[in-house]
Amino acid sequence: MCRIFAGQDPERYELETRRMRLNGQSTSIRLEKSFWGILDEIADGEAMTTPAFVSKLHGEVLELHGEPKNFTALLRCTCLVHRENPVEAASQIAAE
Repeated sequence: MCRIFAGQDPERYELETRRMRLNGQSTSIRLEKSFWGILDEIADGEAMTTPAFVSKLHGEVLELHGEPKNFTALLRCTCLVHRENPVEAASQIAAE
């Protein structure tokens, strides 16, 4: 059973650090390459760059909940929401 998980290409879970600005603040975000790929896909679907999408998401989270305790975890969960409910996520974005 675990072969499908254990046998995956290690490059998928290799960490990648990207530098970007979140609401004017320069920062680095470190995520697994697979998650960056999904964030790139989401941003592309919104006709945005990935840094612009991540910054917009950060701003909206600040507005709704204040500073997130673990922003990289929020990014990973964003990827899960996108994969679990792609139609619902797209319709929510379009409504805004």
